[in-house]
Amino acid sequence: MSLAKVPARTDYVDVVYRTLLDAISDGTLAPGARVTQEDLAEQLNVSRSPVLQALRLLKKDGLLEDAPGRGLLVTPLDPHRIGQLYQVRGALDALAARLAAERRADIPASLVAAGRRAAAGGDVRAMIEADTAFHRAIYEASGNPYIADSALLHWIHLRRVMGAVLLHSGSREGIWDEHDAIRVAIRAGDASAAAELSARHADVAREALVRRLEQALQSTPHAA
Repeated sequence: MSLAKVPARTDYVDVVYRTLLDAISDGTLAPGARVTQEDLAEQLNVSRSPVLQALRLLKKDGLLEDAPGRGLLVTPLDPHRIGQLYQVRGALDALAARLAAERRADIPASLVAAGRRAAAGGDVRAMIEADTAFHRAIYEASGNPYIADSALLHWIHLRRVMGAVLLHSGSREGIWDEHDAIRVAIRAGDASAAAELSARHADVAREALVRRLEQALQSTPHAA
């Protein structure tokens, strides 16, 4: 595990929080990894105080939990909870795509192009940002601000799950083929197709990730 040092500035808590959130999202801090205030402060080249506050925020978000003995650990990915999260995401995405299609919104093709470049480059953090930007564009195009507001309540966890999907996905290009099909349906005003494609996109990701996690848990020996 190696984290980039935090640049010198005054509002350390926010930047430390964002650095650790990105590390959890892209797998640099893997599920189950133990973290301590002292070690993180040394790696990030900051004092312990902002690290402590950032850790408290991440624990409140549900991304960290108490470790046996001392310190904290990155909350393990729970297949059941992830399945539930993707059910919510699928419903929100389908609704947003339907409403955007009814308005014949033009989701920029440049978002898909950027996603394909990120996928080809293999940078998980860049892929997360590209994926996030695409879905946010649809939320905004829906014309219903409550969709984006609702999604943001879960966005921290969605980013983390996206990281797990993209990190292990054998078909990153296929993800962007699906995105482009959704974009085309929205632009064509085909609300039913846009909603169906969006729901299926979330379902495929949910089924693949839950299955992979369940297999990983079954193959992991229990500690004595």
